[in-house]
Amino acid sequence: MAEIIDHRASGTDVTDILTADHKEMLDLVNQIKRTSEPSQRRELTDTLIAEVMRHSVAEEMHVYPAIKTHVPSGVDEVEHDKQEHDQIVQVMREMESVDVSEADFTAQIDKLEDLLRHHANDEESEQFPKLRANVVGEKLVELGEKVQDAKRLAPTRPHPSAPHSELFHKSVGPGVGMVDRLRDKLQGRTTR
Repeated sequence: MAEIIDHRASGTDVTDILTADHKEMLDLVNQIKRTSEPSQRRELTDTLIAEVMRHSVAEEMHVYPAIKTHVPSGVDEVEHDKQEHDQIVQVMREMESVDVSEADFTAQIDKLEDLLRHHANDEESEQFPKLRANVVGEKLVELGEKVQDAKRLAPTRPHPSAPHSELFHKSVGPGVGMVDRLRDKLQGRTTR
């Protein structure tokens, strides 16, 4: 299963960490598509949902504020990203209740893949180069450490009504994450 890689020891910057996350999420999508065994497919889907949630929350807590502050037109770009996160969360919420053997599930995983690819491409080809051009390397490494820490506490389930705000994620998010991880454990849901 997927494993949180701790990039702190290597001094990896935040854009490399998030790019690796994108690759991992899309790899999980491909594994889901290649797997026909229902329990394994559900397990991979739960892992994917948890990974996307961790990644999204960490971005909203630490990366988006940096983009707003340091990147020209950053405020508009972040608003666009938050709208994409809303779409992704809605699809994942629907996927949680769909039987993985149904045709509707296949349509949902295809839709999620398209949204993830689009979002990752926007960030990797446009935002990350701008972030690297406007933020010094050591700050990008510090940001990467904050993102890694945030992913450990972040929720593992989609919460469509939760706001996409730094304040919400920093104040309420750890509690929501704790409840999600407790529910995961009690329900035997694999998220790692």
